[in-house]
Amino acid sequence: MTQKPVRKIALIIGGGPAGLFAAETLAVAGLRVVVVDRMPSLGRKFLMAGRGGLNLTHSETVERFKSRYGESLTALDQHLDIYPAQRVIDWAEGLGQSTFVGSSGRVFPKAMKASPLLRAWLARLTTLGVTFALRRRWLGWDITGQPLFATHHNATTNQDLLSGLRPDVTILALGGASWPRLGSDGQWATPLAAAGVTLTPFTPSNVGVVIPWSEPLLKHAGEPLKRIAVSVGDKRTRGEAMITKHGLEGGAIYALSPQLRDALASGEAELTIDFRPDLSEEILVGHLSKPRGKQSMSNHVRKAAGITPAAIALVRESREGALPNGPRALAFAIKNATLKVTSLEGLDRAISTAGGVAFSAVDGAMMLKARPGVFVAGEMLDWDAPTGGYLLQATFATANAAAHGALRWLANAENT
Repeated sequence: MTQKPVRKIALIIGGGPAGLFAAETLAVAGLRVVVVDRMPSLGRKFLMAGRGGLNLTHSETVERFKSRYGESLTALDQHLDIYPAQRVIDWAEGLGQSTFVGSSGRVFPKAMKASPLLRAWLARLTTLGVTFALRRRWLGWDITGQPLFATHHNATTNQDLLSGLRPDVTILALGGASWPRLGSDGQWATPLAAAGVTLTPFTPSNVGVVIPWSEPLLKHAGEPLKRIAVSVGDKRTRGEAMITKHGLEGGAIYALSPQLRDALASGEAELTIDFRPDLSEEILVGHLSKPRGKQSMSNHVRKAAGITPAAIALVRESREGALPNGPRALAFAIKNATLKVTSLEGLDRAISTAGGVAFSAVDGAMMLKARPGVFVAGEMLDWDAPTGGYLLQATFATANAAAHGALRWLANAENT
């Protein structure tokens, strides 16, 4: 009687989008897949990201899309080619979640939330036979090379699932260090460092900046800045921002995180805001040359330049509290409001992190050079990207690379 071949076992550590994507790929390939996560439910950061509209990817041209990854593109380029934006869209629609392209070019599910997609995804994984063990923190490996877990006393999901489990392949997808309350706390760095894996320090990305405001400016905390352009050095981005008690945050600021980090590392950082990027300075001079009449200077500038009181306050802040005299000087100040940044907000305020497992520590298939048979995916790897769909896109692309790398490694092991 012919004996059935024993199914290979894949252990996925981390139940966010990278881990779940790898689990799906391996389960479809016929492996027995076990997903472990330290939280009581899966995809918590994924759900949080989708509260304001889940941005899956972006519809812009491939060249422009790739340019968003900056220096990280060298490591990500081939993986983004293999798993581009259209494949993310097809995957979501395959789960019954139709998508649309927003006015900014970003791609969203029509439900505008992560929860329907996550429910459909988990249902598919269950149908594929994927099993889950929750409330278990990964601690590293024992002396025999088997994974170690700390189990919470109230763990109730598949109590015996990990007992004696000897995975044939492992994929680590534990996220970065920017959302500790949702599971991404970066504590995995300790066992990886002990295993000889090269790591780069975590730094906040897609995060607000700290600017020591004057007392008058603090009155505008919570007010938005719309349709602005922000520059750091020769890097310029357009979008929106928000004044906070500590400084500025929002998409236009987040996109400049790498440049701000580099500038701060050199000692001092400045950002420059153009409050009317749609108008040339000459046209703005013309608007501001109109008779002021009995209006206050602030009202005149607000109406003639078409900017908000919050923007005027920031122009004053950049000029030590006073608006300059004369239309030309005013126009220049409105289009070049320069503010000194003392630091970035901390990791606990960041949307994502740079740093983590260095790409020099993995091969082209995302396998750890120090731990054969162990692969890494998602934000654990040292890459950086702005918000706008680029974070999830690279997460899926690296998870795809890790899963297929694991399959190739298993196939090669069987043939040797």
